Amino acid sequence: MRARLLICAAALVAAVAGLAVAGATVPAAAQQSDAGGDQTMIDRGKITFAQKCSHCHGPNMVNAGTVTPDLRRFPDDETRFATTVKQGKNNRMPPWGDLLGDDEINDLWAYVSSRRAP
Repeated sequence: MRARLLICAAALVAAVAGLAVAGATVPAAAQQSDAGGDQTMIDRGKITFAQKCSHCHGPNMVNAGTVTPDLRRFPDDETRFATTVKQGKNNRMPPWGDLLGDDEINDLWAYVSSRRAP
């Protein structure tokens, strides 16, 4: 019960933070590289990231050195990404499988992939 309440509170904070981040522009490099997803998926993934993920992983995937990894360096492994998002990770990242559908997770992957650091 407490974990579910924390997840809901985090989602609320993410939604508020997402409003500020959602208006940010996508860098030109991200617009040119679709990394296996089309621009529509990347755009939807960016919005979902701003609403659900940016409060921990940072706006534009840049965090302040917290325990969360730099998603721009996430391996090119869509299955691992989807599993981590759905099931959570090491009791630090909550599971989002009940809150995000497969389409939203695919959009998130398209966005994260488009921002991959060289």
